[in-house]
Amino acid sequence: MSSDLLARRERRALGWGFFASELSVLFRRRRTWAMLAALAAVPVLIAVAIRLTDGGSGRGPAFLDRITQNGLFVAMTALVVAIPLFLPLTVGVVAGDSIAGEASSGTLRYLLVAPVGRIRLLVVKYAAAAVFCLAATLTVSLAGILIGVALFPVGPVTLLSGDTIGVGESLLRSLLIALYVTVGLLGLSAIGLFISTLTDAPVGAMAATVVISIVSQVLDSLSQTEWLHPWLFSHYWLGFADLLRQPVDWSSFGSNALLQLGYVVVFGALAYGRFASKDVLS
Repeated sequence: MSSDLLARRERRALGWGFFASELSVLFRRRRTWAMLAALAAVPVLIAVAIRLTDGGSGRGPAFLDRITQNGLFVAMTALVVAIPLFLPLTVGVVAGDSIAGEASSGTLRYLLVAPVGRIRLLVVKYAAAAVFCLAATLTVSLAGILIGVALFPVGPVTLLSGDTIGVGESLLRSLLIALYVTVGLLGLSAIGLFISTLTDAPVGAMAATVVISIVSQVLDSLSQTEWLHPWLFSHYWLGFADLLRQPVDWSSFGSNALLQLGYVVVFGALAYGRFASKDVLS
C-alpha cells in the first residue's frame, strides 16, 4: 500500500474522529440539553393549554384548531410557533459559539497546532451545527407527537388538499416537515459560523446571529421590501404547507434547499477567507 493512500486514510480517520469528538462535546454540554428541553416544552405547553381550555376560541397559529380532533397536529403547530424565534435562538447560540467559543477559551490554537487544518475545522464545526439543527427540529416534532398522542385522539389526518392519509403516512409527513425546517436553518448556521470567525466573544456572535434572523423575518414581512423576499434566508421557513398536500408538491422544498445552499456557499467562503487570515496562534 502506497504512502499517499495511507496518508489519505489517516486524514480521513482523523476527520471522522474529530467530527465525532465535536458532536460528543456539543451534546455533553448542559446548555445544549437545556435548549433542547426548552424546545420540547413548546409543544407540551401548547397541548396542555388546549386540553385545559377545550380548544379555546380557535385563534392562534396554524393548525391550532385541529389539535382537539387529532393530536398529531400538535407537532405541526409547535413548529409554527418555534420557527420565528425559538429555533433561530438555539441555532444562533450553537453556530455563534462554534469558533468564537474556542477562541475565548484558548483551545482554538491547540486545535490548529494538531493536524486538523483550518478548512477541516470549519467544516466539522459547521457539520456539528447542522446536526444540532436536525436535533432541534426533531425534538419539537417528536415531543409534539408524543404529547399529542397522550392528550388527544389520534387518527387519519385530513390534508390541506382535502385528502385523508393514515397515521403512518402522517408520521412520515411530520418527519418531512422536520427535515424541511432543518434545511431552512442551514443558511442561518452558515451566517453564525462566519460571524463566529469575526470575534473572540461568543456571546456577541450568538446575539448577532439571532438579531440577523429577526431582521430577515421583519424584512420578509414588509411589502416595501417585496423585491428582497426571495433572497432572504427566512423566506421559506413557513413554506412547508406544500408537504401537507396530495400529491406532495416539492417545489417549495427545492426552492428552500437551493436558497440555503447559496447562503452556505457564500458565508462558508467568507468564513474561510476570514479564518484563513486570522492570527490565532500568537
